Amino acid sequence: MSFYYGKTDGSRTIKNGDDLCLYLLEKAHVSLVPGGAFGDEKCIRLSYAASEKDLREALKRLKETLSTLR
Repeated sequence: MSFYYGKTDGSRTIKNGDDLCLYLLEKAHVSLVPGGAFGDEKCIRLSYAASEKDLREALKRLKETLSTLR
């Protein structure tokens, strides 16, 4: 996920995993955990303890939101 560090949507720049997770929560309404909480700042974690339908929707939202970052 560190690929997105330094990317912007025009009004907000992603600096680290915390920024990325907060951005995705606010824009995609998907909650993730910054990798720093688990010892790797370059990663994020997600829980997949949900229905397949919900996971597909979450991944769709993540893809759409991440595509706005340049």
